[in-house]
Amino acid sequence: MPLSDNRREYSLGGLDRDDLESDPLEQFARWFDDASASRGASRLRRIGIALFELWHAVLGRPPVDVNAMVLATADGAGVPSTRTVLLKGIDARGFTFFTNYDSRKGRELAHNPRAALTFFWPGLERQVLVTGDVTKLPVEESDRYFRSRPRGSRIAAWASNQSAPVESRAALEERWRETAARFPGADVPLPPNWGGFVLAPRRIEFWQGRPNRLHDRFVYTRAADGGWRIDRLAP
Repeated sequence: MPLSDNRREYSLGGLDRDDLESDPLEQFARWFDDASASRGASRLRRIGIALFELWHAVLGRPPVDVNAMVLATADGAGVPSTRTVLLKGIDARGFTFFTNYDSRKGRELAHNPRAALTFFWPGLERQVLVTGDVTKLPVEESDRYFRSRPRGSRIAAWASNQSAPVESRAALEERWRETAARFPGADVPLPPNWGGFVLAPRRIEFWQGRPNRLHDRFVYTRAADGGWRIDRLAP
């Protein structure tokens, strides 16, 4: 089938202005609860999500990581790059994720501390688009999260020079084994070049698929007084 014929209708629900929270981070939390099939979701939506997950299980597909997000950064020349990372926290400051600071995204954020995020939840026919300013988390907070990770993941953070060329898979695994021997106990400390970022949003758009491509789109834009302006956008 040609790619141009690959399409489907969106018909699970709608989004009205009266449905929205005044704070976009609270609105995001509501939608994230729905995507996680938590108790915050309606009974009907939980049933729909459960059926979607069952369908994926029957097809042998792994469950969707609801906290997966596409992170877009740009280098000093404005050349963009994207990758999928995992959201690890959401609070009044914004959206938190962790990485190697020497990785490509880490280097780009050091030179251009602005980024964009995309969350896509196909089972709900929803996506959220976020843009804002990025800052590093305090070392203490990064250390607390790092120590919560499995030991193998902590060793990998030391062993992998993320985004740099590597000779082979065998060489990478050997470096992991050498690092594991370097830290034989349970305590694997935080690497000096590893930690968290928080993206403070300036703009957040909520997109709900609708029939005939007349999708519902609402955008929150940060105002000069710190509040939020809400506008409906044409699809």
